[in-house]
Amino acid sequence: MLKNYFKTAWKVLLRRKFFTFISLFGISITLMVLMVVTALVNYMFGAHAPEKNMDRMLYVTRLQMTGDGTQMNSAPSYYFLNRFIKPLKSPEKISIYSNSNYTSINFTSGRKLEMKTRYTDSEFWRIMDFNFLEGGAYGDAAVEGAQLVAVINEATSLNNFGTVKGVGKMLELDNRSYKVVGVVENVSAIRPSTYSDVWIPYTTTKDDLGNANYTGSFCAVLLARDADDLDDIKKEFYSTAAKIPLMPGQEFTELKVFADTHLEGFVREITASVENEVNAGLLYAVVFGGMFFFMLIPTLNLVNINISRIMERASEIGVRKAFGASSNTLVLQFLFENIFLTILGGTIGILLAAGALHLINNSGFIPYAQLGLNLPVLFFSLLICLFFGVLSGVYPAFKMSKLHPASVLKGGSK
Repeated sequence: MLKNYFKTAWKVLLRRKFFTFISLFGISITLMVLMVVTALVNYMFGAHAPEKNMDRMLYVTRLQMTGDGTQMNSAPSYYFLNRFIKPLKSPEKISIYSNSNYTSINFTSGRKLEMKTRYTDSEFWRIMDFNFLEGGAYGDAAVEGAQLVAVINEATSLNNFGTVKGVGKMLELDNRSYKVVGVVENVSAIRPSTYSDVWIPYTTTKDDLGNANYTGSFCAVLLARDADDLDDIKKEFYSTAAKIPLMPGQEFTELKVFADTHLEGFVREITASVENEVNAGLLYAVVFGGMFFFMLIPTLNLVNINISRIMERASEIGVRKAFGASSNTLVLQFLFENIFLTILGGTIGILLAAGALHLINNSGFIPYAQLGLNLPVLFFSLLICLFFGVLSGVYPAFKMSKLHPASVLKGGSK
C-alpha cells in the first residue's frame, strides 16, 4: 500500500510542476531558517567541548549592589570570588577565571594584533575539556609561581608561527614573553565562558588581585559531582551569599550574586532578573513560539495550495469513493502525499542549511563559529518536517473527506 501511495504522490508532484516548485520553495526556505536557528541554539546551549559537562556546571558571572537610588551591576572581582565563593564545600571543583574583556597586544609576527586573553587558575583546565592539538595545560606550579606560560588557540598559533605546532615557541603579549605550552582547537565567541585567543595564569596579571573591591572582571564556575547535586550547591551558595558583608566604603544596602546554569544566565541577562531562581522555560517558550509563528504563514500558503490540488482531483476522489474507498483511506493517502512533499522539501532545506552554516562559519561574523548539523539538530529537523507536513495537510484532507461522490462526479466541489 505504501508503495502505491509513494507512486501516486510522485505523479501528483509531477502533474503541476509550478505548484510543486512553489510548495518546495516555501518548505525548504522555511526549514532552512529553522534549522540554522536550531543549530545556533544547540551550539550556544548544548554540551560541546570544552564545556562537555555543562549539565553539572553553575556559573557566577554577575554581581548586583543597590542602595538609596543607586544600583551597580558588574562581574565580580577575583578578591570577591576567592574570599566568599571559593570556600564552598558542596561543589566538586571551583575555578576562578577572567571574563573575555581582556585584550592583549601582540607583536610576535611583526604586526600589531589584538588578542582576547583570559586569566585562569589551574582548576580551569580540570573542569573544561579543551581539545589539545599539541602540548597541554599549565598546572598548579605554573600558577603559583606566576610563570609566563600560555595556552593558545589554533588561529593564534597559525597567525604567529605559521603552524599549529607552536609549543615551545615564545609569544609576545603586552611587552612580555610567554612560552607556549599548549595549542587548543578554536573556541567560538558564542561560548562566552571559554572563548579566547590566549589563556595565561591569573597570577601574571598586572591587576591588584588583593584589592577589596567586590566588582571586577572575573567569574567562577562550580562543577557538581552529579547533575542532581546542582540544587544542593545552589542552597549552599545562596545561604553563603546572604551572609556576605556589604562592600566597605560604599553606601549600598543590598548585595546580590547569582549562580546559574548557562541557560539560566542567558535568561537572567535578557530579563534583568534579580531573583535567585529564573524561569529558563521562558526562553524555550519564546523560541518555540517564534518558530511556530514563523511556520504559520508558509503553512497557510501550503494549505491553500493543497486545497487547490484537491479540487483538481475532485473527480478522481469521487470515482474512488464511488468504488468503495473510505474517507479514512483517502485522508491517510493525502497526508502521506503531504508528508512526502514536506520531507522532500526538508531534504532540500537541510542542504541549504548546511550551505548557510558553512557561509556563517567562514564569514568571520561569529569568531571561530563551528555551527553544524549534528544528530540532535537533524532529529529536531525531522520532527519539524513531520509537524509541518501534518499541520498543513490535516485541513485539506478533512475537506477532501467531506466531498460527496455524486456531486463531484457532476463537476461540483462539495
